[in-house]
Amino acid sequence: MKKNLLLAIFLIGLTSFAQKPQFGLKAGLNIANAALSGDGSPDGKSLAGFHIGLFTDFKLSSKFSFQPELLYSAQGTQFDYVVNFEGVNYDTSSKLKLNYINIPLMMKYYADPKFYLEFGPQIGFLTLADLEVTVLGTTSTQDFKDSMKSTDFGLNFGLGYDVSKKVVLSARYNQGLSNGFDTESGDNSKLKNNVISFSLGYKFQ
Repeated sequence: MKKNLLLAIFLIGLTSFAQKPQFGLKAGLNIANAALSGDGSPDGKSLAGFHIGLFTDFKLSSKFSFQPELLYSAQGTQFDYVVNFEGVNYDTSSKLKLNYINIPLMMKYYADPKFYLEFGPQIGFLTLADLEVTVLGTTSTQDFKDSMKSTDFGLNFGLGYDVSKKVVLSARYNQGLSNGFDTESGDNSKLKNNVISFSLGYKFQ
């Protein structure tokens, strides 16, 4: 309760001295992967996805602005693995598809009137986790959500360019900080999301 009150006070104070906020839409490409570790963990490979959502840009000064966002993001990873079944090795190809509702809280620094650098934390809420496994040309999909944590935490680093007062181009890297696997005691398996994203944004005047 105390944390929620402090957050509310912070947001009210922020909006009180910020200029009139700009609302916008953004969408783009994700190049997602995950750092997998633990006994026998495979090496993850990049998986293409997308993101789409809303943002609000609070201009704090000529150099700084604060931009909270609400994004639906398709992430995950893919990997190859050899499975031994009844003494026979089978080559498998797998895709772990993870969809999140992400809330980045980005602080932007304008190096000049159009170009900016950005940094901020992010929390994500898992909405879908599917594991697709292909063996001998046959693909099956299973719900993997029970093996994943419902929340994900990370840090974002990025840059952007205001093409005009309404159009924005940006690129961002998200480094996951928390273990995405919901592991039991003694299980050292870890998954940390990382995503490179390219976005096109549109601000409403």
